[in-house]
Amino acid sequence: MRVATDVGGTFTDIVVFDETAARPEDVIRVAKVDSTPPDFETGVLNAIRKAGADPSCFVHFVHGSTVIINALLSRRGAKTGLVTTAGFRDVLEIARGNRPDLFNFNFRKPPPFIPRRLRLEITERIDYRGAVVIPLALEEVDALVDVFRQEDVGAVAVCFLHAYANPDHEKRVVERIRALAPGLSVLASHEITREWREYERTSTTVLSAYIHPVANRYLALLEQKLSAAGLPGRPNIMQSNGGIATIQTAAANPICMIESGPASGMLGAVALGKALGEPNLIGLDVGGTTAKCSLIESYTPNVTSAYVIERTRISPGYPIRTPVIDIVEIGSGGGSIAWLDEGGKLHVGPESAGASPGPVAYGRGGTQPTTTDAHLMIGRIHADSFLGGEVIPAMDAVRAAFAELGESLGVDAHEAARGVVRIANADMVKALKLVSINRGYDPRDFKLVAFGGGGAMHAVALANELRIPEIIVPTNAAVFSAWGMLMSDLRRDYVRTRVIRLDAADAAEFDDVFAEMVATAASDFRDDGVSEDRVVIERWADFRYKGQEHTVKVALPGGAVTAAAVADWTDRFHTEHDRAYSFRLVAPVEIVNFHVSGRGLVAAPQIPRIAPAPEGEEPQADATRQVDFDEGGIHSARIYARHRLAAGHVLVGPAVVEEPATTLIVPPGWRARVDEFGNLRVTRSAATPEGATPG
Repeated sequence: MRVATDVGGTFTDIVVFDETAARPEDVIRVAKVDSTPPDFETGVLNAIRKAGADPSCFVHFVHGSTVIINALLSRRGAKTGLVTTAGFRDVLEIARGNRPDLFNFNFRKPPPFIPRRLRLEITERIDYRGAVVIPLALEEVDALVDVFRQEDVGAVAVCFLHAYANPDHEKRVVERIRALAPGLSVLASHEITREWREYERTSTTVLSAYIHPVANRYLALLEQKLSAAGLPGRPNIMQSNGGIATIQTAAANPICMIESGPASGMLGAVALGKALGEPNLIGLDVGGTTAKCSLIESYTPNVTSAYVIERTRISPGYPIRTPVIDIVEIGSGGGSIAWLDEGGKLHVGPESAGASPGPVAYGRGGTQPTTTDAHLMIGRIHADSFLGGEVIPAMDAVRAAFAELGESLGVDAHEAARGVVRIANADMVKALKLVSINRGYDPRDFKLVAFGGGGAMHAVALANELRIPEIIVPTNAAVFSAWGMLMSDLRRDYVRTRVIRLDAADAAEFDDVFAEMVATAASDFRDDGVSEDRVVIERWADFRYKGQEHTVKVALPGGAVTAAAVADWTDRFHTEHDRAYSFRLVAPVEIVNFHVSGRGLVAAPQIPRIAPAPEGEEPQADATRQVDFDEGGIHSARIYARHRLAAGHVLVGPAVVEEPATTLIVPPGWRARVDEFGNLRVTRSAATPEGATPG
């Protein structure tokens, strides 16, 4: 069996790919259980039991989790100290002057994760070229360690000026701290990121050190419990860069797991796109707590190292310089709570009801209506099929909650629920624009892959707003992120800052930098037990015009770097800059960051095909019921069970397709076709003009 588990803020998902199954329908098994914070590993074991899987049969196990991001957001990390270059202890406090909203006078800089008394300095200085300006006073380390002992510090971050160019001083200090305090968790900036930007690099190192003990305890406990349950090997861990890592690699740099779940969903979309011959996709993952989206061009998701957590209208948040699939995430999921601000304006999220108490419909004590409750209220989810029939929704409580909300808004309960859905859709449209229109892409050139428990519920309204021509709802969409983990390779990213003008350097200089990084990647994969013939190397670089602040990432071909290759790089940069910003300059071009991505190929399961429908057979609806299609009106809609649909079946809206953990809404004027893999392909009916209101 090949197995993947994805721990979210609300649910824990599992996908089991059983290579020995006797029947085709048993090859893939899925399950969804409540997450169990803070003991998330319990939810993983519950999911394994619910799926009827035996860990002793697992030949490949991948795990993704929200433990890292949750530890940061809830401030449940270790008490952390910082050792930095003399004169730079206040880098975290000074931060940046960037304001998310220029005219919002409530702007506040976020407080540092480390108080000033625990930010200690040491005598040393290295310049931007890596040359030693002031020698390291290693003897000062002993006094710093004494302070950390007295303060009961559990983790230490070491970040020196320009250590990305020369990490020697950091290495010596880390070695000394570990010798003096063997039980102390210590991380150095060069182990986490080799990019410049002093504040961002320090922030990244501090946040990684802050959650290092938490991550190591969690991963150790997970491995211990899986081993006790019979798992023969070691788990692999999903990373934010769209690849998996060995558990020891993930434990050494836990910040790489900060967006592991959402990243795997986008990798699943890439694999699905390759199977369908669809290179350009926008992935939309709507879960219980958040909605995530990312753009995929030519089967390739964009990977960025400019990632931020806790950014709001009044705070720039905390930057993290680690390779992450470029994902926009908003607090709008099925459990997002509807609320009124002081001016009486309706909002949805970002606060979520989570798994406990959950939406009002769960009957576990929740009293504030959520997006899921709204879908129940307007008939898009039927009470009898709620959560696959495992939970009988508390509909009286749902109606009461919306009646109270509607009274505050001056409308009835039904209209209040409809308003909640509209606002959730509007928030998701904004997120989709951020990854497409705002970055120079036309959504009409892409297909929308909608997954997660709520993706299919909102997909048609979003596609209609952005003129996206087709929606793809994958098989087992509710656990698609876990499925994406099974399609992911081992991956390591290496980024080095080295600012060089393309027209003022010899091609051999570029070749030497890339060759060193490729050699490091090859060595690391050997340590992971990956043979050389299964390692694929890709090269990227961040370029800019001389004098610019921002950079543009450009994919580069392999092979030796020659003068002709450098000229080709320049042309590629001009083209990409023009696409992103609609202009190009006659100016010198600089390379800022060298980026090498190494993938250790893992045997991925093939997407199984489903049986075709007999020629001329029409899909049979299980029932009809009244469903509110918002601006399209209230219609009697045909209700279909997804597991009864066969390849070739076509459903004409108004219709609803139900499965245990998600529901597809097909409004009037739209149609859904079942393809050979069981995906639902939703398009406008021939008679429906593009952009017309559904229905």
